[in-house]
Amino acid sequence: MTYCLGIVTTHGLVMAADSRTNAGVDYISTHQKLFDFSQPGERVILISTAGNLSVTQGTLTLLRRDLIAKAEPNLHTLPTLYEIARYIGAKAREIQEQDRPWLEKDHIDFQCSFLLGGQLPGEEPMLYLIYSQGNCIQASKDTPFLQIGEAKYGKPILDRILTFETPLEAAAKCALLSIDSTMKSNISVGPPINLMMYEKDSFKVRYELKLKLGAPYLAKIRRLWEISLNEAFERMPDVDWENYLNVPEELGATDQ
Repeated sequence: MTYCLGIVTTHGLVMAADSRTNAGVDYISTHQKLFDFSQPGERVILISTAGNLSVTQGTLTLLRRDLIAKAEPNLHTLPTLYEIARYIGAKAREIQEQDRPWLEKDHIDFQCSFLLGGQLPGEEPMLYLIYSQGNCIQASKDTPFLQIGEAKYGKPILDRILTFETPLEAAAKCALLSIDSTMKSNISVGPPINLMMYEKDSFKVRYELKLKLGAPYLAKIRRLWEISLNEAFERMPDVDWENYLNVPEELGATDQ
């Protein structure tokens, strides 16, 4: 399992991903899941991956092969980010169709998904989720983030904190807390954590970091976040039992 997150705001983009692909009592495997295919000064293209590792790695290999061969089309020649999203989806389908009979024969799940974030000349920063079937959806002002992989544990903080106007530094902090919350609840998500932040119209990724297991910053935000949650919990009023003990049943009933 994995957890990848993309956030788009009026100020730019934040992309984050863990690196764990297998977890067990005595075996942990890590692979990078966030990749930069940008042309600095011309276009920014960030891709994160989740799902069957052989399919996602095969898809990335085809993307790189087209770039090296200057094939048409490729990531650096397509004119819109939407067309890039469709192109990535087509490459994923190509790998799936090659391997599908053998994967299905052994009952191996070949589903995968991708997050694509970036900016091309003449466009605003955009964020897409590309499904295993090759189709895609786009993040919006109302929902400025998209997730793939083990999404449920890290979603509540995103729902409560993020808006399309959130500053990039705050969005990056929110992304790391979202991933930390997921790691706390699910062993299948873990470091190293890759994080990239892109400023609108700069056409260059200036901020990138990799937080390994035991990184002081990860430990610090986990400790402070847990302290803050406990303090907020203590400020919540206790359950008001007395005012509800004698409520007539018909008033307390809900629609069936």
